[in-house]
Amino acid sequence: MYQSLILDEPLDRIILHTQVEVLDIIPSDKNLVGAAVELVSMENREYRLKGLLQQIRERYSFVLIDSPPALDLLTLNALAASDSVLVPIQCEYLALEGVSELLDTLMRLRRTINPALAIEGILLTMYDDRTTLSKQVAADLRSFFGTQVFESVIPRNVRLAEAPSHGKPVILYDIHSKGSESYIQLAKEVIANAQKRIGQGTERPDPGARAATATTASAAAAGGASNSSGSGSGGSSGNGPSSSTE
Repeated sequence: MYQSLILDEPLDRIILHTQVEVLDIIPSDKNLVGAAVELVSMENREYRLKGLLQQIRERYSFVLIDSPPALDLLTLNALAASDSVLVPIQCEYLALEGVSELLDTLMRLRRTINPALAIEGILLTMYDDRTTLSKQVAADLRSFFGTQVFESVIPRNVRLAEAPSHGKPVILYDIHSKGSESYIQLAKEVIANAQKRIGQGTERPDPGARAATATTASAAAAGGASNSSGSGSGGSSGNGPSSSTE
């Protein structure tokens, strides 16, 4: 990703096809850390990623961007390029404390960087139904944010933790695990929400023949898990936002 953001390498040259027919990825490496510094002196620095994605957007039904937890120029680029933001929230007290501030920040960014930015939803992650704390955090979030919280809940699951070490999304590693089932349900929710918006005329029609994922870190298919987004990937542990472009 660094080569495209900073060195203007066309995305076509760095897109990787995967063993999942409907999934392509754009990987990154440690060089991306330097991009946040190098972007500072560039023109339209918040919109570099948006310009790049315009080259490939029409090929895909969905593009997912896995963003870091810090509000730096990399995250700003992701938010500027996105139609909506999926916010994974770990079911613990400190994560609950920060969610309101995070949403306030997103609202400010809507006024300045991306007026069309919407909240795709809040996703409960690392949920453990054996603990009172997880149940209380989930109840508090649903009470306060209502339908903005996804019905799908991502549980603590050994298979989710094991999958990245095998280089596979969890749906290929163990499709029958609770983690896989939860991510598949989440994918169905996201797709259903997109179809509702299309029906209401608030979203552009699906231009792509394939559903795919592009990410600024290691990623997974819809229903798979990436253990990055301590940054808040679209579906594992972490509290950072995961941005999506439909």
